[in-house]
Amino acid sequence: MFQNSGRRTKVTISVLGMVALACLGMPHGAAADEVFDWNVTGFEAAVAGGQNTIQVSRTIAMMQISVHDVLNAIDRRYEPYLYVTKNESTAATGAAIAAAARDVLVAVTPSWGKPEQHVKALAIVDSAYAAALAKVPDGLPKDHGIALGRAAAATMLAARKADGSDTPAQYAPATAPGQWRPHPNPVPANPPIADPALAAGNWPAVLPQWAGVRPFTMATQWQFRLSGPPALASSQYTRDYEEVMRIGGKNSVARTADQSEIARYWYEGSPQGWSRIARVVAAERGFDPWDNARLLALVNAVIADGYIAGADTRYFYNFWRPLTAIRAGDTDGNDATTADREWESFLNTPALPDYPSTHSVAGGAASAVLARFFSSDKVAFTMTSGPPFAGITRSFSSFSQAAQENADSRVYAGIHFRSACQDGIKLGEQIGRRAFAQYLLPYRD
Repeated sequence: MFQNSGRRTKVTISVLGMVALACLGMPHGAAADEVFDWNVTGFEAAVAGGQNTIQVSRTIAMMQISVHDVLNAIDRRYEPYLYVTKNESTAATGAAIAAAARDVLVAVTPSWGKPEQHVKALAIVDSAYAAALAKVPDGLPKDHGIALGRAAAATMLAARKADGSDTPAQYAPATAPGQWRPHPNPVPANPPIADPALAAGNWPAVLPQWAGVRPFTMATQWQFRLSGPPALASSQYTRDYEEVMRIGGKNSVARTADQSEIARYWYEGSPQGWSRIARVVAAERGFDPWDNARLLALVNAVIADGYIAGADTRYFYNFWRPLTAIRAGDTDGNDATTADREWESFLNTPALPDYPSTHSVAGGAASAVLARFFSSDKVAFTMTSGPPFAGITRSFSSFSQAAQENADSRVYAGIHFRSACQDGIKLGEQIGRRAFAQYLLPYRD
């Protein structure tokens, strides 16, 4: 039985790849792009299968952990997260990576979404699996690699079977000042939502049971629980309120064109965006599959834990979103806040309590891992965004700069208060620092 004791266990993640890297001396012709390719496939399949960002974070962490573990079962360079076996040097790495990734994705897909979405997701996975195996010559190394990959995936699936992710939700919104309740989207919804019933918003809270999901690297869900949002009558709350009201509204004249671009650029799910950052920087350095798998395992493990820790804190405090707060500003007991019952956020507000911004938690966690992995925060990179606002390119001088802009984006979008974003970064950094210090360390026999 897997126990998350807070000591070194074993974790992984692939990365989404645009750059194919040559890899010399790898058993049976493994190339780093196999790790990257399965990260791309994993995200594509998870989204096609109807998973939201929170669910995606768990799926990709599981998949990448399995990929990391199977590579280190073939040649142990880093400590495994979970799957331990003797070195299996005769196994074909391409087949092992594909089998580990494929089995996790196939097993998790039916857990979320609709049957028709499952069909699409499984078709994506099956196509990628067939293409990956076609590159590996038939024979015992290929068969051995498949068996090894399946074993690593089975170990992960067994460990996460009762992790709390499928616990029935038990949550009721409240109506007192400061408490979260369902809220509408801007009209029209931004980004667009085809289904008119969904476009209106007013959705129930998303996955409140995630506060009880077993973490990947933290000792408990509440290990780094935050002290809470500012009191409604405080000067900090007043500053947060006035800032988001002024700069985050649909019709804001104070938000600059650059700030609007930032809001759209970072609206993509955190697992996708930060995995892409990791991939881009790693590709520039020509890392091999073992290093890429370790990096992206750590990045995605801490992002998954960011959503778990974020859910613990946010459902503990249950703080309202700016949209609700601004429309009800005359009920909060703060004479300095002025209500605007027509105010709309610039972008759609996710159906979750405000504090903390888990988008900011994920960015803080990922940036902490990246800075330590590359031995410096001051690493310059350029990345282009994915859906729903794909094709925006921005450049950064450091990982922490990117994490801060990622957090700022939620204020510019009108969907979080500043305190939720800044405290979210701090929470994420604690998760990232701890995970890097305790997991997937270089192996010493």
